[in-house]
Amino acid sequence: MTGRVTDIWRHPIKSHGREALERVTLSAGQTLPWDRVWAVAHEASDADGSHWVSCGNFSRISKAPQLMAVTARLEESSELITLRHPSRPDLTFSPDRDKDAFLDWVKPLMPENRAASVRIVRARERGMTDSNFASVTLCNMSSHRAVEQKLGQALSIHRWRGNIWLDGLAPWAEFGWIGREVQIGNAVFKVRERTVRCAATTANPDTGMRDTDTLAALDSWGHRDFSVLAEVVRSGDIVLGDTVRPL
Repeated sequence: MTGRVTDIWRHPIKSHGREALERVTLSAGQTLPWDRVWAVAHEASDADGSHWVSCGNFSRISKAPQLMAVTARLEESSELITLRHPSRPDLTFSPDRDKDAFLDWVKPLMPENRAASVRIVRARERGMTDSNFASVTLCNMSSHRAVEQKLGQALSIHRWRGNIWLDGLAPWAEFGWIGREVQIGNAVFKVRERTVRCAATTANPDTGMRDTDTLAALDSWGHRDFSVLAEVVRSGDIVLGDTVRPL
């Protein structure tokens, strides 16, 4: 079966908004450009962006579900980001300069019983994905529909916070790509591992409320995995509608 690219998404600030793209240029050994370039460290973290650290060092959706409803728009030339949320006014700010404005904006979205957000850190080497290598998340629309069928309801794809979405494949076909190379557009990936999912996916991207037991649905297949993490091994462009081909 031949798959095609249906969506491309980046998340400029880890766990704080998503943004749709029509095309992207990928570089070998790097994350998707501008994806997770910034992350929000909490008061129990010593993360400074100088090297990769695990997601537990950052404020994230699994602990603060209201963050799921944030959307983002990045102006690359100025590095200004506009954040939107259904219960907050729009905020346009510089992550590197306007920390206090951001912290005031996000504070009402954070649970009182969690470590407070205290600073924004910028990655110095590559985007701060959850993997300890520079990864791009490849997602299969057919697998998403299988989860919807299991739950008996429609789900937003944004629950999975993936980068590149593909359609026209068999459900879970992506799991068979582990250890293989896959070409999408004229970029080539080495698929490294499956993506283990957490409570973040139970939150509704429109409301920020936990409302669906996505993890129980995945448990019915004997795992909690959705999508795969891949490494770019050949630089290239990807455009909506491009084909995917395992090599």
